[in-house]
Amino acid sequence: MAASQPFGFSAKGGLNTNLNEIQMLGQPGIATELRNFEVDPDGGYRRISGFTAYGGTSAARPNGGLPVLGIKTYADGVIVCSGTDIFFSNDGATWLQINRASVHASGDNYSTFTGRSVLARTGQEQTSIEIYEGSKSVYGEVVICDGANKPYYFYMTGTGALNTRTFYSSEVTVNSTEAPKVCTIHSNHLVVGGTAENPNQVYYSHLHEMNNFTGTGSGEVRLADKVIGLKSFRGDCIIFCQNSIYRLVNIESNDATTAIIPITKNVGCVDGQSIQEIGGDLVFLSPDGIRTLAGTARIGDVELTSVSRNIQRIIGEITRNINNLVITSVVLRSKSQYRLYYNNQAQSSSLSKGIIGTFTGQGFEWSETQGIEAPALDSGFLYSGVEQVVHGDTDGYIYNHDTGLSFLHSGSAANIDALYETPYLDFGDMGTRKTLHYAKISVSPDADAGGFAQPSLKVQFDFEDVIVQQPPVYVLPEIRGGATFGTASFNVAYFGSTDNPLIRQTIQGSCYTSNYTISSNDQLAPYTINGLYINYVPAGRR
Repeated sequence: MAASQPFGFSAKGGLNTNLNEIQMLGQPGIATELRNFEVDPDGGYRRISGFTAYGGTSAARPNGGLPVLGIKTYADGVIVCSGTDIFFSNDGATWLQINRASVHASGDNYSTFTGRSVLARTGQEQTSIEIYEGSKSVYGEVVICDGANKPYYFYMTGTGALNTRTFYSSEVTVNSTEAPKVCTIHSNHLVVGGTAENPNQVYYSHLHEMNNFTGTGSGEVRLADKVIGLKSFRGDCIIFCQNSIYRLVNIESNDATTAIIPITKNVGCVDGQSIQEIGGDLVFLSPDGIRTLAGTARIGDVELTSVSRNIQRIIGEITRNINNLVITSVVLRSKSQYRLYYNNQAQSSSLSKGIIGTFTGQGFEWSETQGIEAPALDSGFLYSGVEQVVHGDTDGYIYNHDTGLSFLHSGSAANIDALYETPYLDFGDMGTRKTLHYAKISVSPDADAGGFAQPSLKVQFDFEDVIVQQPPVYVLPEIRGGATFGTASFNVAYFGSTDNPLIRQTIQGSCYTSNYTISSNDQLAPYTINGLYINYVPAGRR
């Protein structure tokens, strides 16, 4: 009788939708499906966390059931754009409406401010929100552009309860009644663009004055392409257009050196909400993939690189349907992670999708999400220095992003449906039949609060050949994360488990090739799949 043989591999490489089945035989660690998992920078695939209500059990929606159109971490809370209004809250339970008219130039106290008439943001669309860290407020000055109204300018001063603070706000006239859609802060100027009247025009404000577009130092430039997005990057203001990208340089000089310099006239940006900075580069969604715009060693030079080749099928689906999708993106700094969500508002929130790119030593590695509806999304630092990640949905709820054990759809808890599928494996020889004995799966549940996981294992033979009997789905035993000495709490944490449990599962059947799917659909603790080990016996060749 032939001796048993080992075959083991680590979970690494992320999702790959482009390689065919034969090419994947030599890359067992990659995933053919990786839904609601994220590539862990420390190795393995981690089931993602859920999200929780902003404000906890006292959470309230700022504007009833109206969709959230924009969100921004500010001061000790968040600013939310919804319907025709703008709100602020630092507890998620009580929301202060801040789109007020006729606010005094020297600011209003709380009672005067709340007594002002509402300045309706008629036709407000998905918003672009920027904060200028100037000298007027320790929290910074907020500018909101929505493509339908003049930019809205707001800041507040004071600490403690909201009713002890002072509030400043006004609309900003850029050029007559024009309503810019996108904005950024660059070299102490507010830069805006994307108006319906002049879609190729970019305007910049007076130095240090975000609400002054007529003073010395303000100006405008015209391009040969429609402006889609703006981003300050190192010493330049990058202008992303529909089919091209430019650098706006030396606006602080206010002289003949101010110029528009083309970066490329062959690559554009699909949606300005996809633009983020991560790892010292700009990342954005172009018609042919997720691209990075990176500064090179040569002064003033940049390079463009596509980083999404492994998930090109998904990118193609996004760009083909871009007119029906709401795009948002965020960077989770603690995870070196870029997240892009694409929501079709004609579908239920449980079908909303996204992609996660984790920046590793081998570049970006990808996975997918399903069930996170995030038409408004932001990551920023509170005045206390704590990073806060928040998002809003089309039913008006506000959530703490990437925390908790479940998703929330319309405010109600929902399971996180996660799935990791390996390529088909031939263990080095497709022509030899193998009798499988067992698999060992290295799984690490998050140990916080005594977390445990119980995923299932599905094994499929010979590319799902219909004439081959397939084994049953195996429900793995309960897997608990081990307690950590010095931090674990009695009667909360689980004692007697290892940090990285190795679960043994007997497998029935024989095959030439097999693949392995680990899945869960629950509200249990996140867990990391580190790798698999398969024990088999060669059973002859055909």
